[in-house]
Amino acid sequence: MTVISFKESLSENKPPQNISVYLKALWYEGKGEWDKAHQLIQDVDDSNAAWIHAFLHRKEGDISNADYWYHHAGKKRPAISLKKEWDEIVMALI
Repeated sequence: MTVISFKESLSENKPPQNISVYLKALWYEGKGEWDKAHQLIQDVDDSNAAWIHAFLHRKEGDISNADYWYHHAGKKRPAISLKKEWDEIVMALI
């Protein structure tokens, strides 16, 4: 899967088959389904999940919770748009 094909899949009703839980969460977030994305990622315990979790809370506007998860991901909250960060996470995880 490429970044382009992943983004194109957002026009579909279901996420692509055989993608990681990370990409599935990002897919749902890209479809505007924050709760579904959060549900998928909240119990995954690694730095990639923490990064996505941080992003989701940043998007939600819960900055202190986002910063907690960025810390667990070994990252700092970026000073870029949410769209740009979503793109960066997708590119890193494809």
